Amino acid sequence: MASELQETISNAKQERHKNLFLNYRNLNIFPVELLKDEGLQFLERLYMKRNSLTTLPENLAQKLPNLIELYLHSNNIVIMPEAIGNLAKLQSLDLSDNALQVICPEIGRLRSLRHLRLANNQLKFLPPEIGDLKELETLDVSVNLLSTLPERLHHCLSLQCLTADRNSLRSVPRQLCQLHNLNELSMAANCLTSLPLDLGRSRELQFVFVDNNVHLKGLPSYLYNKVIGCSGCGLSVQVPDGKLLSISLGDVNIPLPEEVKAIGSEAESVVPLEELAMRVLYGTYSPFLKNSDFLPPLSLSLPRSLLELFRCPLGHCHRCSQPMFTIVYPKLFPLRETPLAGVHRRTTVSFVAYCCSSQCVRTFDLQS
Repeated sequence: MASELQETISNAKQERHKNLFLNYRNLNIFPVELLKDEGLQFLERLYMKRNSLTTLPENLAQKLPNLIELYLHSNNIVIMPEAIGNLAKLQSLDLSDNALQVICPEIGRLRSLRHLRLANNQLKFLPPEIGDLKELETLDVSVNLLSTLPERLHHCLSLQCLTADRNSLRSVPRQLCQLHNLNELSMAANCLTSLPLDLGRSRELQFVFVDNNVHLKGLPSYLYNKVIGCSGCGLSVQVPDGKLLSISLGDVNIPLPEEVKAIGSEAESVVPLEELAMRVLYGTYSPFLKNSDFLPPLSLSLPRSLLELFRCPLGHCHRCSQPMFTIVYPKLFPLRETPLAGVHRRTTVSFVAYCCSSQCVRTFDLQS
């Protein structure tokens, strides 16, 4: 086996192969033949699936500088070396089905990376530096131990597909609604109790799968004409302990996102002054907010809780698109199948419209 491996690598060096397949070789260590002398300067794709590797060499980028795809699916890798960040040309990295517990911050230096697969590991958190991956299109972190996603993930402006099934996520960062290229979001089998108010507002987002989140009893009405999966949602009568505001539909209690501070009703005709001030401030400076370093002078006097909302409102009114910051006016609609919706089966989940005023909540209808 060793001689066969050496011959394969030797031929690849002599013939300047761009692709090298070392799958199913029962490798315990990274082959030293790949790292001798000048390494494989012409190699672009390295396949090492289904081996028994536990680590990667520190000089990997030095010896394989032109790698654009690295496939390490189904090994026993525990640690990702900091030197992984030196693979400047890497576009696809697959570390699924390993034993990773931590992803090093240096992964944020892979500025060419388009596809990152980390499914079926032991990750408890993701580094904020993942937000530096401006070219990232696909991120799969399914079957890990994640309880949160990094807020800076919304800086991955090229992200099209985000899969985080079978973790322990309790919420979805509302900042993800700013990913205008996101086409598919899958968060099945987590611990979600609610979804961001603006989820589905982007026309690009067409597929949302939140199946088997038993405490999830309401979907934002922006998802009404999307392809959604919510089979098994809303099956639990009990809502997790917490101080979440909620609204009731019969005997079903629907928790709202934790950022919601107040609930308005159809009978109220005046929006609170604090909310009006935030809307005026946001309307004045919203053209400048695309600059992440910009903060208008008036906003500096805002309480910290409001300052965090200033850049990214709770949501936008489902009737008139007015931004909302401290209060919402919810309206419930029973879940129903539509021509475009791929609902697996009818459950106790409802659609919830979030409006900015009593007038909007009275006049809003899913069909309008």
